[in-house]
Amino acid sequence: MRGLVVNGDDFGLTPGVNAGILDAHTRGMLTSASLFANAPATEEALAIARRTPALGVGCHLTLVDGSPALPAARLRTLAPGGSFRPTWSWFIRDAAVGRIRFTEIEAELSAQIERLVEAGLQLTHLDSHKHVHAYPPVFAIVARLACQFGIQTVRVPLERPVFGLLRRHARIAGARRQALENAALAPWAARDRRLLETHGLPPAPAFLGRVLTGLFTSDTFAALLRSVPEGSSELMMHPGYPDSALARIRTRLRRQRAVEVELLTDPAMLARVEENAITLVRHDGRHNGVI
Repeated sequence: MRGLVVNGDDFGLTPGVNAGILDAHTRGMLTSASLFANAPATEEALAIARRTPALGVGCHLTLVDGSPALPAARLRTLAPGGSFRPTWSWFIRDAAVGRIRFTEIEAELSAQIERLVEAGLQLTHLDSHKHVHAYPPVFAIVARLACQFGIQTVRVPLERPVFGLLRRHARIAGARRQALENAALAPWAARDRRLLETHGLPPAPAFLGRVLTGLFTSDTFAALLRSVPEGSSELMMHPGYPDSALARIRTRLRRQRAVEVELLTDPAMLARVEENAITLVRHDGRHNGVI
C-alpha cells in the first residue's frame, strides 16, 4: 500500500491559514494538520478541529519564533522577555553551548501538548515549527513526551533521496538551498530514528515536501505524487489564505499558501492520487474518505 498523510503545518497561525487548511481537508486531499498550542488563531483552530473529527490533528511544537505556553518566569533561559528566540540557528547555537536549560524545554513542550489534550483533542502526531525538534537532544525530549502522552508518530524531517534531490534541484535557487539544508540534517535524522527505536516508537513515515516548500507548481506537485513510495509517507504542506494577520507575521510563505490550497483541492490532482494508487490516511491510519 502507498499510504500518504497529507499534512497542513501552521494550523492556528491566522484565520486565513485556518480557513485554507479546512478547505484543503473538506474539499481536497488534506488528511491531517499540525496545530500551534499558543498562536494568534489557536482558539479558532481548536474549534475547527473539534467540529471536524475526520481531520487528524497533531501538536506543532514551538521553541522559536513565537510565544510560550508557560509563564515567562518559568522560562528564563528559553524565553527571555517572554518570547522565544526568533530563529532556528540562534536557538540551536544557544542550546548547544548550554545557554538554554533543557528542563525548561521539556516543561514548555509538555505544556503545549497538555493544552491541546485538555482542549479535547486526541493527538495523532508530533512535529515542530522550523523542524527545531530534529536537533537530537530536543528530539529525545519529544520522544519521551510522545510515550508519556500515548502519541505514536513523531516526524523525522529528512526528505530522501538526499543526493538525488540535490542533483534534481541544482539549478533552481530556492529548491537548491532547501535541498542543501535537507542534506545537512541527515546525521541528525539518523540519530532521531535510533531514538524512536530506543523509546519503542514506530519508525517515522517517509517525509516529502521539504525541498519544494513554498515552490510547488502543478507540474512539481504531480511529479511528487508519482514519486510517493510504497509504505507510509507524510507530505508536508502549508495551505492557507493570505490575510491581514499573516501580513503582520514574520513568514516567507504568503501567496504560496493559497497556491497550495488550489493544488490540494484541484480535481486533476485528486485524480492523480487515484491514478497512482495512493491511499490518503491520517497518522493514526484512519482513511480520509476523499478518494
